[in-house]
Amino acid sequence: MLFWRVKPLEAILETAERKALKRTLGALQLTMLGIGAIIGTGIFVLTAEAAMKAGPAMMISFVIAATVCGVAALCYAEMAAMVPVSGSAYTYSYATMGELVAWVVGWALVLEYTVAAAAVSVGWSGYMVGLVREILGISLPQALTSGPFDRTPGLINLPALAIALFVTMLLVIGTRESARFNAVLVAVKLSALLLFIVLAVPAIEAENFEPFMPNGFFARNVLDPISGSLVTVGVAAAAASIFFAYVGFDAVSTAAEETINPQRNLPIGLIGSLAICTLIYLVVAAAATGTVGAQPGGPLSQSKEALAFVLRELGHGWAGDLVAIAAGLALPSVILMMMFGQTRIFFVMSRDGLLPAVFARLHPRYGTPHIVTWTTGTFVALFASLFPVGALADISNSGTLFAFFTVAVGVMILRVTQPRRERHFRTPAVWVTAPLAAGGCVFLFFQLSGATELMFLAWGLLGLLVYALYGRRRSHLAPGYVPQAAE
Repeated sequence: MLFWRVKPLEAILETAERKALKRTLGALQLTMLGIGAIIGTGIFVLTAEAAMKAGPAMMISFVIAATVCGVAALCYAEMAAMVPVSGSAYTYSYATMGELVAWVVGWALVLEYTVAAAAVSVGWSGYMVGLVREILGISLPQALTSGPFDRTPGLINLPALAIALFVTMLLVIGTRESARFNAVLVAVKLSALLLFIVLAVPAIEAENFEPFMPNGFFARNVLDPISGSLVTVGVAAAAASIFFAYVGFDAVSTAAEETINPQRNLPIGLIGSLAICTLIYLVVAAAATGTVGAQPGGPLSQSKEALAFVLRELGHGWAGDLVAIAAGLALPSVILMMMFGQTRIFFVMSRDGLLPAVFARLHPRYGTPHIVTWTTGTFVALFASLFPVGALADISNSGTLFAFFTVAVGVMILRVTQPRRERHFRTPAVWVTAPLAAGGCVFLFFQLSGATELMFLAWGLLGLLVYALYGRRRSHLAPGYVPQAAE
């Protein structure tokens, strides 16, 4: 049953050719897209949460998460260069482990991207509401800036809803236009982080790193994503949360079908963006910790604007305001990449017959999958307008870790079953790298809270029900399927 309805790589490439997206992205654009997706939530929003869980040892948490993502990226690069079509881990699983596993992976990616986009939308809303209050002196009403499930309930988070719909419109207009918009936001983010590094690094003091690991390495308690109360501590638990900060590189692989010379440019975009972001994260985390300290329960761990807080504590209030403004301006690039990835996953699943064909329709003018884009954007906007960021972030990690695990396993399967297939990029030391990626994903998954793991299980069971009622019979690999001229 595991290898039921495996879709040959030749068939995947042939399907892509029949209904292909426009190839407009080069290596630089892909790297910028990856940086845009990676840098954002983790460094601007989750730094405080990592400090609460791990203290100064959150730097180790960043390294652990980066290591798992790094070995996973090497597996992704081999797969993406060999199967340069949209779909990411879903497509790779279809070619290695069969339709049932591919469906579960695709369904997990829906959880990853949609929930992540909603979480970042809520984070952006918080930054913008704070900026309006600090700079303009205007306090927006609680009823319009908080959802009904927030700790301090309101009616609707209107700014979060608005940014989600704005990003949806950009994606409908076109990939190249979205990439240009993203490049501007990436430049804003990098400039803000460079300013932070220049001002904070000279103020580092060694005593702020003591005690370095106040909560130990392994988690002792659990963070309930529903209540938002902290009941988990430890470096490993912080790494599981910080993992969210790196997963944007996955969205690069979903752009494979829109990439010029994907065999060369995809590995560059995947590995390049991850390497650049890891270096930036470590320097910023060291600077934040070394200047004001990062003990659990301390001022940094309680801040909602961690980097701006550090600069203000150092007497650079003007720079703190600039960093806060940059975060508010730049977080939409993360939303853009999360939604971009989601729409491409739905597009390919629809093209394979597992979802209704309407989701694979392209806009007659822009050449983008506009129906699935608006559908995704509507759900992201709905979730963002109703739910708090704390109830969303960790949930997306569960889907991501599952998808990364299947890619690592898939690389090993193809090395055994199709050893002679041309590989434009080969995962180095694959029998070490791939098991490390798979094992790392399993380790981090079980560092998430029990509530998060149960939500992932419930989502997976719902997906299996949808597959049983629709996808199994409508699949293009189902017995009796005849390709239609319109497909």
